[in-house]
Amino acid sequence: MSRRVVRQSKFRHVFGQAAKADQAYEDIRVSKVTWDSSFCAVNPKFLAIITEAGGGGAFIVLPLAKTGRVDKNYPLVTGHTAPVLDIDWCPHNDNVIASASDDTTIMVWQIPDYTPVRNITEPIITLEGHSKRVGILSWHPTARNVLLSAGGDNVIIIWNVGTGEVLLSLDDMHPDVIHSVCWNSNGSLLATTCKDKTLRIIDPRKGQVVAERFAAHEGMRPMRAVFTRQGHIFTTGFTRMSQRELGLWDPNNFEEPVALQEMDTSNGVLLPFYDPDSSIVYLCGKGDSSIRYFEITDEPPFVHYLNTFSSKEPQRGMGFMPKRGLDVSKCEIARFYKLHERKCEPIIMTVPRKSDLFQDDLYPDTPGPEPALEADEWLSGQDAEPVLISLRDGYVPPKHRELRVTKRNILDVRPPSGPRRSQSASDASLSQQHTLETLLEEIKALRERVQAQEQRITALENMLCELVDGTD
Repeated sequence: MSRRVVRQSKFRHVFGQAAKADQAYEDIRVSKVTWDSSFCAVNPKFLAIITEAGGGGAFIVLPLAKTGRVDKNYPLVTGHTAPVLDIDWCPHNDNVIASASDDTTIMVWQIPDYTPVRNITEPIITLEGHSKRVGILSWHPTARNVLLSAGGDNVIIIWNVGTGEVLLSLDDMHPDVIHSVCWNSNGSLLATTCKDKTLRIIDPRKGQVVAERFAAHEGMRPMRAVFTRQGHIFTTGFTRMSQRELGLWDPNNFEEPVALQEMDTSNGVLLPFYDPDSSIVYLCGKGDSSIRYFEITDEPPFVHYLNTFSSKEPQRGMGFMPKRGLDVSKCEIARFYKLHERKCEPIIMTVPRKSDLFQDDLYPDTPGPEPALEADEWLSGQDAEPVLISLRDGYVPPKHRELRVTKRNILDVRPPSGPRRSQSASDASLSQQHTLETLLEEIKALRERVQAQEQRITALENMLCELVDGTD
């Protein structure tokens, strides 16, 4: 008689729980744009959500502690002339967020620690280089101020936000729309999925496709891919019969999958959120009302189903808190921010433990807010693993750090030659003279108006006196 051996894992009993009603964020008009991004970005300080906006694109940024009903006049971050499609917090500065829009631009914003009085309309820098909508953003995990964007023009651009320059442009690698882009842990490689059904591993600095796999999932609907801690690629996609499917791949041997599992029949794209510290991947489908989670290990079947968190309401999007923003005293190993139609609800994943002491096995050292490299060092070919921090005493976000932009390509250019300069000076003086004349005309018009009102008041006073005299 054979006994079934239960697989040993400290994450077998992970369970999810929605936060209490007073911990949710109510009355937020979540964007209705049809785009397969998460619509939500969160860090240890702020929660950002893409919202509905008339005549442009906007998102709202709330301090994490500002739960409850959000005032309808709460200031937004507005500046895009078309809907915002993706937002991403900088991993090395909790006050800096990037937004990508249908208007073909990327804007980088500095969010103050205090609540602004009016809408934030001026970005630190606007990055222009795509010819069509920009739908994907991803900050480099270890290099300071390095931001990746992917657009509807099938181009990936890597920017130095600190100078506004294009570091690299990968414009001939994808023949069709790019569905997802993900950095590996040290930012030396990219995993991309494309409408041509090909999964690619790209070395961006060499501008080469290192490995590729056609039809990792045979269905036509969008695929997603993320790097795992072991260097494998975890993918979600669809079968030819439109069943949702997950896969695990070894980039050194793309012929056969390490694991391939069919899941269910639903047309919502599965967004994978991977935690390298626990090697758990959480799958959230747009339009689903559940979060499924799996542990990835070195033992067959390699992708182990753990559990499903289910709720009644479907999700419009999902935010995933970095590890340094979790409450270690409650054995919290993941926190999601689920978007409903008009609210955002935190969902907390915990491992039940009896002890109140710090759990070393649940919380290995995790990437902190300090970059390991400068942009120039990374571009020159250097690689570095993330700078790790311990969560033993909890994480305290550093004070507000300002992102300074120095546009080299402007400052390095010499001033224009004589005639051109005098021409610009004369243009400026003409402009000033025109403004002065306009002001003088306005003052003259106001003076005439005041005089006319004075005459009218005098006439009315005289009439009133006559009336009073007549009654006497």
